[in-house]
Amino acid sequence: MVQIMSKEQKVIFAIFFRTASGSEPVREWLKELDRNDRVIIGTDIKTVEFGWPIGMPLCHSLTSRKGLWEVRSTLTSGKIARVLFCTQGRKMVLLHGFIKKSQKTPDSDLNLAMKRKKEYEENDQ
Repeated sequence: MVQIMSKEQKVIFAIFFRTASGSEPVREWLKELDRNDRVIIGTDIKTVEFGWPIGMPLCHSLTSRKGLWEVRSTLTSGKIARVLFCTQGRKMVLLHGFIKKSQKTPDSDLNLAMKRKKEYEENDQ
């Protein structure tokens, strides 16, 4: 069997942040979403993996939070989702996912992502 390899290769590899207890909050959040929404978010993350570094409108640096980025997804029925991540080497660490309900990203979501980023950096270096 001949396997055709794509000329494109991942530049960065998405991984799920894992808590000390072993849960993966972004994976669990994704499982709660409608299948079509999961596909949209997954495709957007894949686009970042193959196109890194990539900018707006898909990916945005949260300059107020050093080292934090967001994948911006428009879901079915007009909902907007964000997956906050950091990078470490060739890893894209998926820290926090949520449905955005206002124009400004809530500080609680940003703070949670920063807390997980710090935990990841302390435990996985």
